[in-house]
Amino acid sequence: MVRNGYHQPREVLTSAGAVEVTAPRVNDKRTDPDTGQRKRFASAILPAWARKTPKITEVLPLLYLHGLSSGDFVPALGQFLGSTKGLSAAVITRLTEQWKDEQRAFAGRDLSGVDYVYLWADGIHVNIRLEEHKLCLLVMIGVRADGRKELVALADGYRESTGSWADLLRDCARRGMTAPVLAVGDGALGFWGALREVFPASREQRCWFHKIGNVPAAMPKSAHPGAKKAPAEIWNAEDRRHAQDAVTAFQAAYGAKFPKAVAKITDDLDELLAFYDHPAEHWIHLRTTNPIESTFATVRHRTKVTKGPGSRAAGLAMAFKLIESAQARWRAVNAPQLVALVRAGATFVNGVLVERPDEEAA
Repeated sequence: MVRNGYHQPREVLTSAGAVEVTAPRVNDKRTDPDTGQRKRFASAILPAWARKTPKITEVLPLLYLHGLSSGDFVPALGQFLGSTKGLSAAVITRLTEQWKDEQRAFAGRDLSGVDYVYLWADGIHVNIRLEEHKLCLLVMIGVRADGRKELVALADGYRESTGSWADLLRDCARRGMTAPVLAVGDGALGFWGALREVFPASREQRCWFHKIGNVPAAMPKSAHPGAKKAPAEIWNAEDRRHAQDAVTAFQAAYGAKFPKAVAKITDDLDELLAFYDHPAEHWIHLRTTNPIESTFATVRHRTKVTKGPGSRAAGLAMAFKLIESAQARWRAVNAPQLVALVRAGATFVNGVLVERPDEEAA
């Protein structure tokens, strides 16, 4: 290889701003011994046609994910970095194409090596800018046997129907997923019908957050203060007996005037109080679908900024990357060592572990 002058100067965008670089020109006289073709020198420090450093390449998709529209990169970052080279909307679009490939790889991964003891499920609706119908994201987040939370599945469904949920659960089962001990979700019948079909051994826990919102909806506004306080006394009760006493008091106070509101609690009472048969340290996690709701607050914020993704595939990929980014900050459930006992079939009464006779003898 022989050095042969310099290339034309070019600007390279770095985190410290635009830097003018003059790269040496190299005359590569090497040949491939097998083909006889000339080799071409490639610099590892400054790749050909590079206009920005790898760190800038990594941060652009993250800024796009967290609310900066692709059309805003040039005016927003151009002044900050001192140059607009490499910041076109087309560059951002090309970088985000890899998210779709990553989402498809995630949707086809093997689940046989992971045990999800608890499972949260919910459907999230997102506007699609270029299509008439909304995107319905079917989301499942699980708790591993070591207590860590993890995204299990994310798919495009149709209005949270039983068929859409069943397709997703069957796909997870085909890839090796075992039945969770307890599944947590709202009152949507689609998921529960699919769960009973695919994983009939799993127990059901209704989400109290959704239930508390549904009860006042069946009452006049004048009755809302008491109607919101009564369900809280049920799910905050110290044990199942006190919770059932609170249900009886709620039924006596409102049953005659607002039977539909009371039925929203009494009809699903067994599913609403299922968390009492699990460790008390886990109750705060099992009573609601908050892990999904809090995570998707970021997704909803992002779609409002850009008036929704341009396509269903783009919306699915965007939601996947946002959840993947948030997943790094998720904390494990309280008392993670008890999750393995739940999978092993240990008995908990009002949140307390009950020792079996053979264990007492040992």
